[in-house]
Amino acid sequence: MNRLGARSIKSIILWSFSTFILIIVVIVAVLVYNKFLRIAEENITLSTEQIVDSVSYNLADYLDGMAQLYRAIEEHMLVEGEWDGDQVTKQLDIVTSSRDDIVSIALFNERGEVLRNHPTMPIRESARVTEQSWFHSALRVSNHLGFSLPHVQNLYGSPYKWVVSMSKGITVQHNGEPMYVILLVDINFKKIDELSSRVSLGKRGYVYIIDEGAGNIVYHPQQQLIYMGLRSENVEQALVGRGSYIDSVSGVKRLHTVKSVDNIGWKVVGVSYLDEIMTTREEVYRYMIQVVGGVLILAFLVSIVLASMLTRPIRRMEATMKVVERGNFDVELPLKGPLEVIQLSSRFNLMIDKIRGLMSQIIMEQESKRKYELEALQAQINPHFLYNTLNSVVRLVGMGKKEEIITMITSLSKLFRISLSKGRRTITVREELEHARHYLTIQQMRFKKKFQFSIEAEEEALSGCTLKLVLQPLIENAIIHGIEYLVDEGMIQVSARIEGGFLLMEVADNGVGMTEEQLQALFKETSPDGEAAQTGNGGSGVAVLNVHARIRLYYGENYGLSYESEREEGTTARIRLPFIRREGGGDHEG
Repeated sequence: MNRLGARSIKSIILWSFSTFILIIVVIVAVLVYNKFLRIAEENITLSTEQIVDSVSYNLADYLDGMAQLYRAIEEHMLVEGEWDGDQVTKQLDIVTSSRDDIVSIALFNERGEVLRNHPTMPIRESARVTEQSWFHSALRVSNHLGFSLPHVQNLYGSPYKWVVSMSKGITVQHNGEPMYVILLVDINFKKIDELSSRVSLGKRGYVYIIDEGAGNIVYHPQQQLIYMGLRSENVEQALVGRGSYIDSVSGVKRLHTVKSVDNIGWKVVGVSYLDEIMTTREEVYRYMIQVVGGVLILAFLVSIVLASMLTRPIRRMEATMKVVERGNFDVELPLKGPLEVIQLSSRFNLMIDKIRGLMSQIIMEQESKRKYELEALQAQINPHFLYNTLNSVVRLVGMGKKEEIITMITSLSKLFRISLSKGRRTITVREELEHARHYLTIQQMRFKKKFQFSIEAEEEALSGCTLKLVLQPLIENAIIHGIEYLVDEGMIQVSARIEGGFLLMEVADNGVGMTEEQLQALFKETSPDGEAAQTGNGGSGVAVLNVHARIRLYYGENYGLSYESEREEGTTARIRLPFIRREGGGDHEG
């Protein structure tokens, strides 16, 4: 019934969703418009830093590899202070043939005289080795590997290649005397040019390299224009700058990102033009207006469709729930509508199915409980057992055995007293074992001492609770299937113990044992022949099945009865129950 002031679900969804979308879109549009340019600057800064870091890393990795190669050449060429010989030549051939970026290798003394070069070529007379920058660097600092600025190699004749010279002054033992030598390795500048030129920083962006020591430009994509004075870079700011900074040239903002190359004294500078990737404010404004208008129209239409889709299945669910409230569980919701409604309808149907199943299960369990309780009461007074016992008493009277008569009648009376147990479902393990003792005493006398028996139990187990009359059918089964057909005297052992927090009771005999088929038949309602799973002496098979079913019904599926048997060896029946201690001697109904 519609209450005063209440609104329909459709109208609530429609206006709530539209208002929420309107507020969100306006807020997002304002934030995006105000922060778009700054975010763009941050993005290009990050992108440029990553590219410059990559160039710096690749350059440092390449130069480090060349330094390792230099050390390898040093080891091969100056081994034991000797640089001549076929072995040295062979090693140098291997090195130069494996690396196409090595232009030449040469060894000089401190006077600039060549001691060995590879490939073997004459030094130009006008080379002036001692005036070369790499030569001065090696003399100034010994045992330090230095890298020169890019220059045209002028030690030999053509071809004249752009190279970077690696040099180091080394003191070696030559012919037993110390000698200072300079090892020179010229590497092709083309590789460094490739590492620096193949990066992309927008359409006009580029990367150049400077020397931190003198501020000279090591590499620039427009190197010739730099040398001719037609192009310049703000090297001074790049030398002192770290990270990123922005400058302006002819009104155009440029982002500079600086990264040092470790162990060589070079800096990589990336230059990006901000106006290449940033949209003008007018374009952003027009774009945001179009987006906001389109989103609002779409949100309103979606709200109408969504409200209509959700209203129908919700009303249908409401009507179905009212039917269930009246006690009718034979209903089912159709799986229609949005995914969430389908899932909710599916779970509602599943809940109704479970309720119906639980109701049926409760009815069946109550019927089963009444059935097993009735069978248990019937098993308390087995007419066949009572007839056989009384018949044995009459036979003993005729034989004049008074003591045996007293013992049998006393055991029979105590057996019935424990069987009745004041109508309780459970008794203590002590009482159950006492009931088993009396039953065994009677059966021992009936079968004329055909077997002996023993009963053992842990003290703690005696105080536990168990369903009553669970051992008697197992003992009966042991006598009928195991002991009765035994030629020699049999033995039945009854025990109770606590193991792993569970109560275990066992009935073991040394009888003829049972086959696998007989063991399986004990837990079936019918035998393999189609007959009832029982014997002609009291229905032990039905009684065993009854014990197993009663335990699982009362304690749960994890508990019950199990058998182990081997032909001509014997059989062991094991009952597994939860250990529940009897408190105060009262009945425990679990």
